Amino acid sequence: MAAKIGVISFAHMHAYSYAHCLKRLAEVEFVGIADCDAERAQRVAAQLEVPVLTEDDLLGEVDGVIITTENVYHKEKTLKAAAAGVHVLCEKPLATSIADGQAMIEACRQAGVQLMQAFPCRYGPAFRAAWQMMRDGEIGDILALKGTNRGRNPGGWFVEPELSGGGATIDHTVHIADLIRTITGDEYDTVYCEQDRFFNPELKCDDAGLVTMTLKGGAFATLDCSWSRPPHYPVWGDATLYIVGTKANVDVNLFIERLDVYRNANASYVWEAYGSVTDLELVADFVRCVASGEPVPISGEDGLRAVEVALAAYRSARTGEVVRLPLEAE
Repeated sequence: MAAKIGVISFAHMHAYSYAHCLKRLAEVEFVGIADCDAERAQRVAAQLEVPVLTEDDLLGEVDGVIITTENVYHKEKTLKAAAAGVHVLCEKPLATSIADGQAMIEACRQAGVQLMQAFPCRYGPAFRAAWQMMRDGEIGDILALKGTNRGRNPGGWFVEPELSGGGATIDHTVHIADLIRTITGDEYDTVYCEQDRFFNPELKCDDAGLVTMTLKGGAFATLDCSWSRPPHYPVWGDATLYIVGTKANVDVNLFIERLDVYRNANASYVWEAYGSVTDLELVADFVRCVASGEPVPISGEDGLRAVEVALAAYRSARTGEVVRLPLEAE
């Protein structure tokens, strides 16, 4: 029986990709969308050929919902879905505070529904290959890791800390922090961060960040999470992870499946992606787990552990000190 799925809000650009994934999956009934922005809701619904519903009506009809609001509303929408007995796939970051993330996890646990974090980078073929190498013992013990998640400044509510929870650091730390935690099988011990408004001093939030992390097993990692890509860069950004092990070094580039395309007509140069569609695999896993009752592969706890690194980075940047994890809820 097809799982009934809906989408709450198209504030986040990833909502459009997830919605198109729902349209592609045969085992899904895409029930509709809800959005507090009425004009946007009508425009998107017409494009997707699905109805616009109120949140209450949508939650009354679906088995699962994808939440892609501004970051600060993730808790509110997740708690409302849990109260309605609806499973949740939540856009990253899970929440903008430890307390909110814990509340989301507990509400879903109490309601008997699943909370899945949207980390599509886990589905990248390059990362999956590296992860398999690690499980097969080909890398050995991991000594150090260097990650990048550099992108363009997305503008809009992303640069409004009251809606996003910060700036580049909260936006671009969580993906790589999750990949590091996943491939090492280890938990974070300390976080140190230096950040600034480097590329646009007029911003109210950080647009440049360098994060250094240690893991409890002894490995250390660095991450460039900056919005450093200029407007005319060939693609929005990157996601890379270089792994130094006792047996092998592995260079992971999640967007290596691409063509370099030069166009005479408008003198442009772009990267055209091909191959795997990580968002599709992410959404398909959520739908499968909703329908079958199997545990989701990326839990709310996974999301909380990743955003904890970002929140610790902000605390470190404020104080100039190394921050030890876990963080206490504030």
